[in-house]
Amino acid sequence: FKLSYYNEYKSYLRLYMSDSDMQQDTDAPNSLRNRKNEVKTQGESSADTTPTPTAPSSKWQNAWIRSLYSVPMIGGFILILWLGPIYVAMLIIALQVKCFHELMVIGHSKYSSLDLPWYRVLNWYFLAVANYFFFGESLTSYFRNLFLEEEYLNKLANYHRFISYLLYLCGFIVFVLTLQKKKYMVQFTLFGWTHLALLCCVVQSHVIIQNTFEGLYWLLFPASMVICNDIMAYFFGISFGKTPLIQLSPKKTWEGFIGGFFSTMVFGLLVSKTMYHYKHLTCPAEYSNGALIISNCEPGYVFNPQDFSLPETIQHVLGLFGSTRTGFSVRPIYFHGLVMAAFASLIAPFGGFFASGFKRAFKLKDFGDLIPGHGGVIDRMDCQFLMGTFVFVYYYSFIKSLTVQRVLQLVYTLTSEDQLQLFHLLEESLKTRGLL
Repeated sequence: FKLSYYNEYKSYLRLYMSDSDMQQDTDAPNSLRNRKNEVKTQGESSADTTPTPTAPSSKWQNAWIRSLYSVPMIGGFILILWLGPIYVAMLIIALQVKCFHELMVIGHSKYSSLDLPWYRVLNWYFLAVANYFFFGESLTSYFRNLFLEEEYLNKLANYHRFISYLLYLCGFIVFVLTLQKKKYMVQFTLFGWTHLALLCCVVQSHVIIQNTFEGLYWLLFPASMVICNDIMAYFFGISFGKTPLIQLSPKKTWEGFIGGFFSTMVFGLLVSKTMYHYKHLTCPAEYSNGALIISNCEPGYVFNPQDFSLPETIQHVLGLFGSTRTGFSVRPIYFHGLVMAAFASLIAPFGGFFASGFKRAFKLKDFGDLIPGHGGVIDRMDCQFLMGTFVFVYYYSFIKSLTVQRVLQLVYTLTSEDQLQLFHLLEESLKTRGLL
């Protein structure tokens, strides 16, 4: 009888009390009675209490914070665009430095307890040398006239690559001299980490700066496509998202991905039909009167209507319906705009997925906390870096053409005797062809 009573009593305890309560109670019957009374009281109070309005969900709160900080960021970006290409280049370098810093913090966090001599100094030294090399390459390529005005600048331009290599060698030698026994693996690991960060940050920011010097259009248009896709995919995702897109980023959904794609394509077509009207955006940068300015150029062929012939098969099909159309006229920038919009919505997000996998590998939520609601700079630039590199490759493969200004800059690098020889050879060639 006692055993059956004990078993029944134990089953009641399992229903009303946790295991920890069972272990700590010294007066079980009283404890059980008090527990039942608490449950009854809670049930009555919950029945009598009217439900209070719930606060907005966390995802909409996060959306509000992101929107709140996105407006001043976009406004500041437009202001810097208005100031000109040199200020845009300075902004890109500033973002690049912050991205590099965020990566260095992540890489060093695992070994922060170790005393690694000259580690931080060498990181920033290699960053400075890499920027000196790549930024110098851009200046000497686009603004050769700037270096011809002063003798010492001309020498710096002529020996720029050799000087850059010597500077790198100095850092390399210091690294080797600071290697310590029992820390070799850590030091070489961080050395490789530093160079990987330079590849991700400096090289890609360099190609974005080159896009900027070709015309602010080639920075603003692709950047706006990525921003549009990011915003529309986010709001389509939180509004209709149900189907997970990729395991690396659980918050991404197919609904957001598809909604962002169509929104970006429409936005890209509308923007490409509007933006080419402004010379401030379409003309390349040049050095004039002691300053880097936007040249007063005539828009290139890509911004002007061009005639294209239809394939014979299509002409034949149209002829069956009584049409005599053999071609059409369109601005090539419309097509290029759609290509960039498609890349921004279909491929560029994989830069974000890559960053998500990277953060998961290091158990991070964000790369930093500089921008509330957004995270660090890399969290905002992961897709932009991939997009900027694509625009650089695409522009130089399908759009870039040799201009008179670019040829003249190359001619100016020749000596006076070579310039005269080139002049006479060109004069003879023009006379032979009857152009003079």
